[in-house]
Amino acid sequence: MTKKVQKEIKKVIQKYILGTKDRMTQIFDEKGNVVPVTAINIDKNIVTAIKNAEKDGYTAIQIATVEKKEQRVNKAQKGQFDGKGYQFVKEFRTDAVESYNLGDEIALDTFEEGEKIEVTSTSKGKGFQGGVKRWGFSGGRRSHGNKHAEREVGSIGDMGTQRVFKGLKSTGRMGSDRITIKNLTIAKIDKENNRIFIKGAVAGKPGTLVEIKVVKNTSEM
Repeated sequence: MTKKVQKEIKKVIQKYILGTKDRMTQIFDEKGNVVPVTAINIDKNIVTAIKNAEKDGYTAIQIATVEKKEQRVNKAQKGQFDGKGYQFVKEFRTDAVESYNLGDEIALDTFEEGEKIEVTSTSKGKGFQGGVKRWGFSGGRRSHGNKHAEREVGSIGDMGTQRVFKGLKSTGRMGSDRITIKNLTIAKIDKENNRIFIKGAVAGKPGTLVEIKVVKNTSEM
């Protein structure tokens, strides 16, 4: 009998940087074509902690960006960041922690135009919404005799079990989800203004934290 050996795909993050979403705009490429892009502002990315397998059980680096004003920094952050405070702090798993030191700055020069990236951010929050907006339900008929039922969900129960099953699409909170978009392209890098222009749309409102990663998938036997 032949034994099937499945390959395990390991996700390796090669580059990472944090930024904040600015807005969508458009630029022109070399051929004069209009390219829709999302502008990402890049502030200083500082390595504030290094996790190792002996002490923490895993290897990772902690990156912080957008320094806070002194009066807005609490005691916990002052103790952790040597008197400073940051608005955004994120960890990235990596096996190359030896190449980083505390206080190192992740430079924008590590990324290149045309590079494929993976972007993670939080989508806009839309509050409590009905089924028509949240799931695209058609609602009730607009014909004569239908009163106050044009945007209702409709029948969702069961006569046999006399209850509503869990997980059914219904009304509820919409938005504020962690969204990851893969295979996006860096259209332009503005080093003078510390900006990255990403081709296409990125989830979130202006000011949202954006995680930009270059990911390589390796197969292991």
